[in-house]
Amino acid sequence: MPALFIGHGSPMNALERNAYTEAWRRLGESLPRPKAVLCVSAHWLTRGLAVTAMPQPRTIHDFGGFPRELFAVQYPAPGAPALAARVAERLAPLPVALDESWGLDHGAWSVLVHLFPDAQVPVLQLSLDASQPEAFHYALGQKLSALREEGVLILGSGNVVHNLRTLHWHGGAAYDWAAQFNDWARARILAGEHQALIDWRSQGEAGRLSVPTTEHYWPLLPVLGAQRPGEAAEIVTDGIEMGSISMMAVRIGAPAAPQA
Repeated sequence: MPALFIGHGSPMNALERNAYTEAWRRLGESLPRPKAVLCVSAHWLTRGLAVTAMPQPRTIHDFGGFPRELFAVQYPAPGAPALAARVAERLAPLPVALDESWGLDHGAWSVLVHLFPDAQVPVLQLSLDASQPEAFHYALGQKLSALREEGVLILGSGNVVHNLRTLHWHGGAAYDWAAQFNDWARARILAGEHQALIDWRSQGEAGRLSVPTTEHYWPLLPVLGAQRPGEAAEIVTDGIEMGSISMMAVRIGAPAAPQA
């Protein structure tokens, strides 16, 4: 299986049909059918690592202020308890809690409703350890990469640029710093320069403004960590919405994907 990073943007993308969500649908149609999806979402941060291990994860509506229709969305994909145990095994000796209380947050299901709209592919989530640095999250992908050979799709869901405090709520051009950082990240991804992406703070003010908090950037790192030597990276979609939200999506390995 390939590995994917999706810039998920607003939760409203779960309901909307736009250039990004249409590209996600085409991407899902182009993929081999995975045995399961292992999702790393910006919206599940823990102290230590946890992986969902329930047979039927709930759909979590972890947001406020959106239309009632969004709260009505359900994504009833089955879980994968046996795979959760395999994830913990692959990450040993790191302790990994087998969680039965979380479920699927909107970082997962707002993308999955387009990638796999029938909700038949089992899904589990791996948390981000808020106590650990970037190199730790990159190393998770290295340890989990072997699951790709077992038919598991590794999916990171976040945003390379994510600054809610600077949003143009009624649209508008990208801030210069957002475009600069997004272009820098895109070039490094395509060149396979992973250490630079781990050390993103080297980008100074553009990096500080684009990544004011790290949780939306981190899901990119395990996807990059899962990249094998010689595998290509492809930009599936790109663009900056509302001035400071990057919608970049990246595909690692497998055949070329359709462009947005």
